[in-house]
Amino acid sequence: MNEQNYKNHRMIDPLYHRGIGLLTLIMLILSIIFIIQNIGSQLLLSLVILSMLITVILIVIKLRLYVLKLQDRIIRDEETFRFYRLTGNLLDPKLSHKQVIALRFASDDEYPDLVERALSENLSPDEIKKAVQNWRADHHRV
Repeated sequence: MNEQNYKNHRMIDPLYHRGIGLLTLIMLILSIIFIIQNIGSQLLLSLVILSMLITVILIVIKLRLYVLKLQDRIIRDEETFRFYRLTGNLLDPKLSHKQVIALRFASDDEYPDLVERALSENLSPDEIKKAVQNWRADHHRV
């Protein structure tokens, strides 16, 4: 596995992002073509097919959002415990979820200082990631 850093830390799942996305786009185009071709004769069937496709698309999007939200909650719990383990203190609730998620890439050595810096300078998640000196890879993301 390649070494992870700021430039390559975003994960793309080819099957999900390209495969399912491409198939969904193709199905959407085909269902619109089917509607256009059957405006007079089978309009009801065309609308049923389109509505089923839209329903499947919304389900896929919603399921992905649920998974990401759960992953974010787990990361927040892990990072809260990690901060407590390293410092003996609780993580400041002023940090946003996105800031805590960005902090997960910091090594244990720089983590407490980067937390303080994120609080005092109100760093954005992207700024936090750029400030990490010793990148701690996360290969278990969804």
